[in-house]
Amino acid sequence: MNRQHTVTDSPYGLLTLVATDGVLSGLYMTDHRHRPPQETFGDPDPRPFREVIRQLDAYYARELTTFDLPLQLAGTPFQRRVWDELRKIPYGETRSYGELAVVLGKPGASRAVGLANGKNPVSIIVPCHRVIGASGSLTGYGGGLDRKQRLLAFESGAAAEETLF
Repeated sequence: MNRQHTVTDSPYGLLTLVATDGVLSGLYMTDHRHRPPQETFGDPDPRPFREVIRQLDAYYARELTTFDLPLQLAGTPFQRRVWDELRKIPYGETRSYGELAVVLGKPGASRAVGLANGKNPVSIIVPCHRVIGASGSLTGYGGGLDRKQRLLAFESGAAAEETLF
């Protein structure tokens, strides 16, 4: 297993991108709750991330609403099912943990969905920020509730007048 990483700037702070065998396997924000130790990220090398950064820049510029990147996501089968469902939530929309549990055929598993959501290794691209509480409240986010609120506002168009960089 060959790992590389790079750090790139974003409207949401510095992002650490991690690739495993040349495929994106991590996108971590500063102070990310479930950020793995730095020594697991491999050697610094920006080459595997050119397309990732191009698509992120297009997202910030409102030119891209769906990412088209190969991902290598390490997790349990249930976590990977949750992360697959996250990628189906349309840009600018939200779903509750309970709604995702129902889609997964496990209507009583909203807490398990929340735990899997929190372990998402590729924030923004796998849009875990689009998952909210049943009451519409903003609940936990690995990158912090402030970032979650800003991402949701950005996608809803509320932040259209902001300068992102």
